[in-house]
Amino acid sequence: MLQQFILPAISFGISATTVPGPLIAYLINTTLTQGWRKALLIVLAPVITDAPIIILMVFILGQMPADILRLIQLGGGLLLYYIAWGAWQQYRAGSLIDTADAENTTEQSWQRVLMTGIMMNYLSPGPYLFWATVNGPLLVLALEQSSVHALALLVAFYGTFMLGLSGWVFLFHFVRGVNERYLKTIILLTIALLLWFGTSLILSALGVVS
Repeated sequence: MLQQFILPAISFGISATTVPGPLIAYLINTTLTQGWRKALLIVLAPVITDAPIIILMVFILGQMPADILRLIQLGGGLLLYYIAWGAWQQYRAGSLIDTADAENTTEQSWQRVLMTGIMMNYLSPGPYLFWATVNGPLLVLALEQSSVHALALLVAFYGTFMLGLSGWVFLFHFVRGVNERYLKTIILLTIALLLWFGTSLILSALGVVS
């Protein structure tokens, strides 16, 4: 079980947290502007949303239809634009959280932060494609062995994935202590990444890029 299911699941979890994506960009931006406590809520988003995605992709559809995938990409791109616009407005207003977690910042409620993370996961094609093509077949194989094998695979993957995302949060929590000029540069970079990922999703949905 270790070599057949757990180690591959751990490697997939590491890959999911080391390859930059829109969720990680939003995670970093939230850490820098809202603090580490609210950023950790975003770590929970995949665990909350993935159960129906797994059921849909592994046991019902098997493979995401192209038209549905394009709609998801379009919705995800527009959501990333909306998030980037909100982050830019906050940046221009100068309401960046300081190194002491001061109260003079423009705070977002924990419900809004969590819901945004959930919507990002639902409107990103990544989880659908991942469970349809990579982790899904491995999960089916594990279920053929036993439910214990399947549970071990899921725990190994999500344990690694959540630890990796939490690592980003705490890394950039400490980055918040650097010179404010560098901090603003990093925040601008996360906004640019959100716009870039959003544009990529929209262009892919429109068939401009593959």
